[in-house]
Amino acid sequence: MTQNTTTRLLIIGPPGAGKGTQAGKIAARYGVPAISTGDIFRANISGGTPLGQQVQAIIERGELVPDELTNEIVADRLTQEDAAAGFLLDGYPRTVDQVHALDGMLDGSSLDAVVLLEADADEVVARLLKRAELEGRADDTEDVIRHRQDVYAEQTAPLIELFSERGILVPVDGLGTVDAVAERIANGLDAQLSARVSH
Repeated sequence: MTQNTTTRLLIIGPPGAGKGTQAGKIAARYGVPAISTGDIFRANISGGTPLGQQVQAIIERGELVPDELTNEIVADRLTQEDAAAGFLLDGYPRTVDQVHALDGMLDGSSLDAVVLLEADADEVVARLLKRAELEGRADDTEDVIRHRQDVYAEQTAPLIELFSERGILVPVDGLGTVDAVAERIANGLDAQLSARVSH
């Protein structure tokens, strides 16, 4: 068997758990691009592209972008040169169907590790309301935020189980300073990745 030189990572956690902040740190540490579906969507929205207009209407209703559309965008992004040696996905896959679509994109091989940022729902809601105020995100009302948390819990809980069964889940307490959380993630990932290599 050839030595796996790619590092294929995923970060999941409730909206507002700090995934974006930590994703940048993890990507820099392993020298892979952080691929955030949210960033791709936002770039299209601010650019006023047809995709952006489609996505904006969906997001304004507090719904998730449909699988087919998201799968297409991610598949395209993973073929780009900077993702050849690995990547860190943020915001995708969100559903079990998307996990299977991703397995197909990776030629049937799996991710190397999945970081699960765990955070108390009320803490996260408070954090997001504060961010909405600072950034002027008018769509981030408490109702919309709580709805997103419910959607996350409902749709992403099965993923946690699936990745846990695959033996690649790295649960990390997402509360605390950015550096403290980053250190917990680094320790968990190092242990997971070295275990994969030694198998």
